[in-house]
Amino acid sequence: MRTTRPTISGTRHAVSAGHYLASAAAFSVLEGGGNAVDAAAAAGIALGVLHPDIVSVAGVAPILIRLADGRVETIAGLGPWPMSIPRDLFRESHGGKMPPGVLRTVVPAAPDAWITALRRHGTMGFGDVAQYALRFAAEGFAVYDVLANNIAKNEAGYRRWPYNAAIFLPGGELPKVGQKFVQSDLAKSLRYMIEQERAALSGGREAGLQAAHDAFYRGDIAREITRFQAQEGGFLTMADMASYRSPVEPALSVVWRGNRLFTCGPWCQGPTLAQALLLVERAGLDGLAHNTPDYLHLIAECLKAAFADREYHVGDPAFVDVPMTEMLSDAHVARRVAGIDRQRAHPGMPERLIGAGPAAADAPSREHEPPVEAGTSYVCVIDRWGNAVSATPSDGSWTGPLVTGTGLMVSGRGSQNRTDPAHPAGYAPGKRPRLTPMPALMELADGGVMPFGTPGNDVQPQAMLQVLLNLLHFGMSPQEAVEAPRVATYAFPSSSSPHDYFPGRLALEGRIGAEVKTALAARGHVIADWPEWTALAGCVELIRSDPASGLLNAAADPRRPAAAIAI
Repeated sequence: MRTTRPTISGTRHAVSAGHYLASAAAFSVLEGGGNAVDAAAAAGIALGVLHPDIVSVAGVAPILIRLADGRVETIAGLGPWPMSIPRDLFRESHGGKMPPGVLRTVVPAAPDAWITALRRHGTMGFGDVAQYALRFAAEGFAVYDVLANNIAKNEAGYRRWPYNAAIFLPGGELPKVGQKFVQSDLAKSLRYMIEQERAALSGGREAGLQAAHDAFYRGDIAREITRFQAQEGGFLTMADMASYRSPVEPALSVVWRGNRLFTCGPWCQGPTLAQALLLVERAGLDGLAHNTPDYLHLIAECLKAAFADREYHVGDPAFVDVPMTEMLSDAHVARRVAGIDRQRAHPGMPERLIGAGPAAADAPSREHEPPVEAGTSYVCVIDRWGNAVSATPSDGSWTGPLVTGTGLMVSGRGSQNRTDPAHPAGYAPGKRPRLTPMPALMELADGGVMPFGTPGNDVQPQAMLQVLLNLLHFGMSPQEAVEAPRVATYAFPSSSSPHDYFPGRLALEGRIGAEVKTALAARGHVIADWPEWTALAGCVELIRSDPASGLLNAAADPRRPAAAIAI
């Protein structure tokens, strides 16, 4: 039986990240005079080493930044499909499926996203923040239970490509907890970027950052990536690499009880959280006790409605006319809430209410369990000046081959597009996938600030919604809010290929009592039992500033090896 840990508090600066060594790296940067952007970049790049199964240095990294003066912006660290990929490749050559391997590759965005953040708002160079990732890759770190279990669960995927197996199954064996895990080739790639920066520093910090960027997107690393892509039948080219820049965009925001929630735009599922929050508020929580059947039923049905709108409407807004204003409007939220039966679970995905189109294109999945695709981690930072960063780096390493000799898994986030170009999330040359990673931040009604986020694929907005309500409706402390047992619905098509759909399925952590599960089953929910604590329920990290006390209160989720540090 676990007991709730106390919330970590400090008055100077705070970090919470998905691995304790990433938190330590960020904290070292903060203590050395760096700001929140510098620290988040250090942690985010390090997570690509420390979570090599679920985060890639060459993956995705959506970033949300709130500066001390109140300005908020997002860096859309998500690359597009190669421009030369055929528009009907998967339907014509692969039976409408998206096979594992390089055909899922999109332009790797994370290095550019971190360097863009450093350029715009950081104070340090690439080498200053990447030195921690380099050390962890070159010297190694201890395998922990989540990493060992994930590699074991996906052993067949790692063995499919010899180079992947050489890294993740050293000596042909599954790594054991406590064993040293070294990534020498990844260290070589990071060292090359740092050395290229160092050679250019006579021209100043900006010249150094550009050199590190060019090393990845125009230099030897880009050449190795695109050579390997061509060899394996992929479509990523030097032109795709050289032209990539992470868009800097305004955040999407909604107001809830005097608090303002910020997320990234509809190229990710941030709007799903915003809409679910509005739906729950419209439906009303008064009189509903925490994690009772009435409460969990309402949460699940509101989430189903938000996911239905995501399925029907949301995709890269550069290609899709997303009716975002209408989706978040009072009238639409009211229509969605009116469709919720307080005593009966919707048997499938709620109907389409905006525009014309099919009710649902996906048949229920035959698999017993939803597959776990790719992966994600998270980091948030608040510094002594009041700057805040929320970032969700990601990308798994068992659904495609790493680039031989580099240690890099180039983003396979194309798996989160549909193979049907007519779908809002259908793929197209130059189009971005509809990403699940979704950093968020809330400006609190009391004047505080709270960056927060989680891994978890489609569970992300679900875990984040429940933690928000734990904090701001039920009055829990940050650590209590993070540790409370959670649920997740799978009653909509998954974001990730093969887009499994499990009508009615509601998963609950084992700490939620049997009588609650029985009552929910009686309402038509198809109950799936999770363990008492599971990483499948997400791993929420957050920092909450308290203007009244001057404290920074940080929490880290024990479902993974996360850690919060505040001083």
